[in-house]
Amino acid sequence: MNAPSVPALGSVLLVAIAAALWGTVGVASKLLYGTAEISPVFVGFVRLALAAPLLLILSLATVGRRTFAFAGRELGAILMIGVSMALYQLFYFTAVATTGVAIATLVTICTAPLMVALLAGGFLGERLTAPIIGALAIGIAGTAMLVGVPSDVGVTQAAVLAGTAWALGSAASFAVFTLFSRVLAPRHHPFTLIGIGLGAGALMLLPVALLTIPASVSTDGMWLLLYIGLVPTGFAYIVFFAGMKRAGATVASIAALTEPLTATLLAWLMFDERLGALGLLGAALLVAAMVLLTRASR
Repeated sequence: MNAPSVPALGSVLLVAIAAALWGTVGVASKLLYGTAEISPVFVGFVRLALAAPLLLILSLATVGRRTFAFAGRELGAILMIGVSMALYQLFYFTAVATTGVAIATLVTICTAPLMVALLAGGFLGERLTAPIIGALAIGIAGTAMLVGVPSDVGVTQAAVLAGTAWALGSAASFAVFTLFSRVLAPRHHPFTLIGIGLGAGALMLLPVALLTIPASVSTDGMWLLLYIGLVPTGFAYIVFFAGMKRAGATVASIAALTEPLTATLLAWLMFDERLGALGLLGAALLVAAMVLLTRASR
């Protein structure tokens, strides 16, 4: 019997680069909040509105008219993808503004797979195995430890609790996005699902975004908005799918680890966000839960 093929190093690097770019979104948004009075809703809208056309163009170039070939129940599924993407932006950027980059990103990215595992059991009939249950328990413990580190990150206990709640909302939104993407994935290209999902999400945020347009945005703020929409969103998805063409389950674990670790490292270097001993232990438990869940899902 032939040995299983090992993904090319280039593919692994591409996925790791994409995940690292995703990890810069929280840092860029916090820098943006420091340049102007700008709402999380507006930031989320701009992110989706800038990235969606790029991915839709790629989808049209890849699958042509099938980009918009949704009918019956699929229309409801793609609508839910749009709703979940809109809510994810709102919740995540609010979490960053409330409690900082490190906690917001760690809670969002590390609890989302755990929520997917729980929801998949109820909605897709996927079995909850012992490793998955163990990962859930470890993840809950890690999240609880992160919530208990207000003095280490320079914010109040109330702010940490509120920011964690927002982050859990963004994780739940991403879990819903993942589940409905799984339903549509066998019949639609990834560029199609992401492009239409981002576009639908932008349309849903548009009415509120129009009410929260900032009075002025500096040149630095404009560059940060462009960066958030085009680089760690549009471009990162392109790089990610390019790498996934030849990569397998191992790459998923790399992506899962690189994103929160990049965000946490940058938050420490740029904003001096320190998690302290308890917070670091909680972060380690969340990462361990992700690794265990990834291995259990192979």
